[in-house]
Amino acid sequence: MAERIYRDPVHNIISLEETDPDDQLLIRLIDTPEFQRLRRIKQLGLALFTYQGAEHSRFSHSLGVMHLMRRVLALLGQRYPIDRETRLTAMCAALLHDIGHGPFSHVMEAVLGYRHEEWGARIILDEGTVLHRVLSEHDRELPARIVAVWQHTYRPRFVSQLISSQMDVDRFDYLLRDSLMTGAKYGLYDLEWILHTLEIAPEQEYLYVAAKGLYAVEAYLQARYYMFRQVYFHRNLRTAEAMLRSIFRRAIDLMASDRLQHIVPDSVMAKVLRRASLVTEEYLAFDDHDVMFHIKWWTKEPDPILRDLASGFLHRRLFKSVDMQINAERRRRFLEQARRIVEVAGFDPRYYLVEDRASDIPYLGPYSPETSGPENRIYVEVDGGSRILREITEISPAIRRLRRFHIDRLCFPEAVSEAIRTLVEREEKA
Repeated sequence: MAERIYRDPVHNIISLEETDPDDQLLIRLIDTPEFQRLRRIKQLGLALFTYQGAEHSRFSHSLGVMHLMRRVLALLGQRYPIDRETRLTAMCAALLHDIGHGPFSHVMEAVLGYRHEEWGARIILDEGTVLHRVLSEHDRELPARIVAVWQHTYRPRFVSQLISSQMDVDRFDYLLRDSLMTGAKYGLYDLEWILHTLEIAPEQEYLYVAAKGLYAVEAYLQARYYMFRQVYFHRNLRTAEAMLRSIFRRAIDLMASDRLQHIVPDSVMAKVLRRASLVTEEYLAFDDHDVMFHIKWWTKEPDPILRDLASGFLHRRLFKSVDMQINAERRRRFLEQARRIVEVAGFDPRYYLVEDRASDIPYLGPYSPETSGPENRIYVEVDGGSRILREITEISPAIRRLRRFHIDRLCFPEAVSEAIRTLVEREEKA
């Protein structure tokens, strides 16, 4: 049997059979230029500034998500009828779920104001992409079905849940993968047991967890909570992101006034800095390498602000930061004082003083059980074989205790660190 084998640090061996028609399609999708581009986009953005092993890409993560989708469907298929079309649509949607990501994953979305989900749909539906042609050659309706999965309009409903919900194959993979590659152990949980306890409520087509899976799901939700607290919202990672935002704000301002010298006219980056709309082909040419090339180039920029910010980012001379617990009434006056400190020290506060709010919605935040749709809740069977389901917060004190959190930080140059910290301490005591 001819196989395409991918060695994976999380799942060990991911294999596709070259003689199977559906696997042949998946292989062709993996080999497209659009999917290969994901090798050039880091899964964790700027986490490598903190965790030197976090060099893994959206490519490896996407293969992992596809692999887990195959496993889930195989297990569910032993107890529930799942037709071939549904299986293939689910596999393709899993493999391609991150196809719309831009440079450094989520970081640049905040900088440039786009959503990777929207770009993913555009890429899939654009007749000029190789991905679209490969999908359409197999089934003309397949691109539209994949987008329907992402938009939660596909039926059966559990397919969309497996792609994007509070408990999906995307999260299953990235928690284990990010935990392994960063060396942080917070993301470990019992994946195998969860996979073996997933069930489908036939009437509603929704997923639920068998009673025996409750504790494994609790551990999974806690793992996600602590990965956000300790890894995804790490202080140095967030200050690196703040610095990158300042770099691009300055580059955009210089571009608007025709003062940016180190830029290739009519390039994709030039259009990005002018806030011009990109066509699909241009967007697909934009990856981590473009951003780093320009940041390296901007270390020679005549403008002293952009040059300084780019040099600091490139050589990891990052902003410092301090957590703030200052109420809204006092915050405005505090920020005005902080701006004066930064300005007196010779820095432009528009670029050298950055407010950052790191917040997560570990489970409860996206909804209240009374108003949120069933697809975004986790239901657990009360007793083994009873088919009596309860939303997990109704039966799990551990998950009820997980509360939304936020961390307010102020990022600034090291030169004003002592003065800013003193100001924060004084305000918090007031």
